[in-house]
Amino acid sequence: MITDSRLPSIETAGIEWHEGAPYSRRFSDVYFSRDNGLEETRHVFVSHNQLTERFPEVPAAGSFVIAETGFGTGLNFLAAWQAWDQSASSADACLHFVSAERYPLSQDDLARALSMWPELSDYANQLLEQYPEPIHGAHRLIFDGGRVRLTLFFGDVLDAWRELDFRADAWFLDGFSPARNPDMWTEAAIDAIRGHSKPGTTLATFTSVGEVRRLLTKLGFTMHKVPGFGSKRDMLAGALAAPAAHATPAAANDIESIAIIGAGVAGSLLARNLAQRGLHVTVIDQAEEAGTAASGNLQGALYVKLGVEFNDQARLGLSSLLFSQRYYQQFGGDCWHPSGLVQLAHSDSEQERQARFIERNDYPAGVLRRVSPEEASELAGVPLQRGGLWFPGSGWLEPGRLCQSLMEHPRIRRCFGFDVHRLTPCNGKWHIAGNGEQDVVVDRVIICAGHQTPGLIPLHGGFRFRAIRGQVTHVPAASLKCPNVVVCGSGYLNPAHNGIALAGATFDLHDHSPALSTNSHRDNLSMLDSMIPGALQVPESEPDDFEGKVGFRCTTHDYQPVAGPLMDAHGHALEGIDLFTGLGSKGLSYAPLLAEYIADRISGQPQCLPRSLAKRVATHRCHRPEIVQPETISA
Repeated sequence: MITDSRLPSIETAGIEWHEGAPYSRRFSDVYFSRDNGLEETRHVFVSHNQLTERFPEVPAAGSFVIAETGFGTGLNFLAAWQAWDQSASSADACLHFVSAERYPLSQDDLARALSMWPELSDYANQLLEQYPEPIHGAHRLIFDGGRVRLTLFFGDVLDAWRELDFRADAWFLDGFSPARNPDMWTEAAIDAIRGHSKPGTTLATFTSVGEVRRLLTKLGFTMHKVPGFGSKRDMLAGALAAPAAHATPAAANDIESIAIIGAGVAGSLLARNLAQRGLHVTVIDQAEEAGTAASGNLQGALYVKLGVEFNDQARLGLSSLLFSQRYYQQFGGDCWHPSGLVQLAHSDSEQERQARFIERNDYPAGVLRRVSPEEASELAGVPLQRGGLWFPGSGWLEPGRLCQSLMEHPRIRRCFGFDVHRLTPCNGKWHIAGNGEQDVVVDRVIICAGHQTPGLIPLHGGFRFRAIRGQVTHVPAASLKCPNVVVCGSGYLNPAHNGIALAGATFDLHDHSPALSTNSHRDNLSMLDSMIPGALQVPESEPDDFEGKVGFRCTTHDYQPVAGPLMDAHGHALEGIDLFTGLGSKGLSYAPLLAEYIADRISGQPQCLPRSLAKRVATHRCHRPEIVQPETISA
């Protein structure tokens, strides 16, 4: 249970430097051996888990999972990554590293500690580039095109093992010694290690304390005392009883074919994610190219609106935003523009809400901070009458270009111009019927069809999905004082690109027309003028003079997205079919993390969403409650 009053921030480690090496003030202990920390890691964890022998056995599209108690400086992770990189493992296999850390190092301390190992500098620099802000909860980091994944949980180790869904092939039992950090070595913590282990899972630890050995033996691990490193005489190594000396990691599973219906942001991100894991994917869309419907806007802002209370809804929004900011870095200079974003306190009520938000939450400045009207104006480069919240890691994307770029992978087959009419299960396969086309037959199908999703779900009964029209207006840059950053209020305005700045989008509850509307343009221009007074340089321009685009958002009854196995009203999952929809107006923020989550589930790898947030996006919550008719009373 998270009880830290500084949520969502988490307290960082208090570090002293003794002879250039990091030393924990809290635990009065060193982070690694002063003799040679890297060689200690290789001796204790890499060698006694037989990693160099086991890595080449991981099949294509398979994974090897290492779990660790105590991330510390990340030295163990980098040593395992280097060993994985130097092994003969399949180019399509994934090393997945899961680690918990109650007191994470600051970015500066981490950089200083890892500078001691020049041979790891290439790996260390990549870790430092993505190292998350000190925020409670799970953080997913992806390296080397998906060949290495790190799930880093900032918080109590018992919270980590309770919330995270994974099973390890090997354990690094690190952390400070049991005498100095007893909470890491409790019976409950060691029992949780057993629950996250496979038959044949190995483990190693620098400690040789008898109580630790007895607890592990009691839980079924065969333990041995072996020579330690340097001045440490003994350490422990062992394995969970299994028919073989250790279990050979399995491939993702027996899925031979996967189809994704919908080539918008959600479908394109998921297709690329699965393809990078070694799986072959067919993407089906009625359009002739990816990213043409709601994902086809010229520009899209990357933002979420975080709640005043730091509940599961806020946690999901924050996790999605931070992951998407990291994910889109690879598209910088192309379709990702990290300009930063100002979320204006655009009304008195919003100003009061933001004040309560700042009072009740503690966010690192690297995530967001409050800014005055003067600072907001300076950041935006245009006069703003109100302040707000500054998100330095956000910005805007070109969604259509993003989707088309994601489709470029040899394992992605594009089946465009295919209008799906029906999904039918038959003999363990899904048959996807179109408009006179030959059926596409696959083992698994994921529906990512936005507002068209309800018509494709092969279940009786209704779902609480709703299509909401949104129109954006293309404002010529020459007629506008364009901001340098994204400005959000009751709508949003992006920086100009190719002579156009995009403003919008309307939220039309009762208009279902796909045609451009003069009234919608007028609403967007009115929003723009109220948010940035005087920005429009030609106020007498008629709305008919502007171009734009209409799209339909798919929202749910609780405005939270849907991702995961399709379940019936009783919570039973249908075999081989998933939903990925309901992203509303925040699809660019939600989609990368949720695509990662669905791909984790399909590939059988550790899941990026904690269990509490996985429940938040489960499909069965969106079934429309049955209306029970009252019994007829006969005379």
